[in-house]
Amino acid sequence: MGFNEDSGHQTAVSVASQQIEYLRKQYGLATDLIGSKLPENIEQGRAIYRDIFAPDVKISASNGGDGPTFDAVGPDAWVDVVIHALQPFAVTQHLIGTQLVTIDTLPDSKGMGGSASMVSYVQAWHADPGKFVDIFIGTYSDKVAFDPHVGWHIIEMRLEKVSGHKALVYEAGG
Repeated sequence: MGFNEDSGHQTAVSVASQQIEYLRKQYGLATDLIGSKLPENIEQGRAIYRDIFAPDVKISASNGGDGPTFDAVGPDAWVDVVIHALQPFAVTQHLIGTQLVTIDTLPDSKGMGGSASMVSYVQAWHADPGKFVDIFIGTYSDKVAFDPHVGWHIIEMRLEKVSGHKALVYEAGG
């Protein structure tokens, strides 16, 4: 398709892709808020999860075969999983890069329908100051749908650990 061919469709695909990518960016923020363990931050993270996930979202996360698999249905159930998984760490930072969106269908003129998929890469740093840093490298694979009342939201999320590393933290100085 050339530059001027069906520019309305190209614009709609670009806008939808950007809106879908933003779901993953919000997810990283929400996860770090929840990981802070502060009650007000946990509630703010929960609210973001409720915004980006469908109420009946199916979520699974693997630890790359060397640990447990975590499963949840619904954003609130995932908050509980995240609280438990991040409990050992004082701070976290989820660095989410490269969101690759594939639009299967755009919503019709009445705002109905619309489906897509997204793959995102994550480097998650989990630190316990003075002890260790746990680096989790993984891939998110999402199925996304459009709802005319809330816009794009994630209906299925799978997180697969690709690699990881734990390192002892050494204090500088004397």
